[in-house]
Amino acid sequence: MVDRRHYAFDGTSPQIHDDAFVARDAVLVGDVTVEADASVWPGVVCRGDVGPVRIGRESHVGDNATLHASVVGDRVMVGHGAVLNDAVVEDGALVGFNATLNSDVVVGARSVVASGAVVPEGYEIPPESFVRGVPAIVTPLAETTLDPEEIFEQHHSGAYTDLAARHEELFG
Repeated sequence: MVDRRHYAFDGTSPQIHDDAFVARDAVLVGDVTVEADASVWPGVVCRGDVGPVRIGRESHVGDNATLHASVVGDRVMVGHGAVLNDAVVEDGALVGFNATLNSDVVVGARSVVASGAVVPEGYEIPPESFVRGVPAIVTPLAETTLDPEEIFEQHHSGAYTDLAARHEELFG
């Protein structure tokens, strides 16, 4: 992988595991870590200038997402166009397309943040919750008609890891 858009900031450079996929046009600045089997897709911006950006094992950050000083756990899906600003997304969670997580938000493990949801500053979302709306409304997944196992199997089946490997062959 050619590090064309990976920039040091204040002496700290992005660290990318050899088994991760980072698209050539993704921009990584400063204290950014991408763990094994993770993927960072085209147009993503990860800015680790005022705090670290961490992307955990087998996590996938979709096209045009922006992560600023945020931590993404293991096996997390961050949808296309999502914005995470000084947020924490715990293991196994899903952040939908164009969702916004404002400062000091914590998304509990195995939670689902719906596409387009806006989570206000300081929210702490319990594990296994469903979050939707503007501003966000939080409901336990067990109280919805959603099937959590189906959601997590669909999004964490390894399909993105396999797709990233195919893209690496094309563009690596």
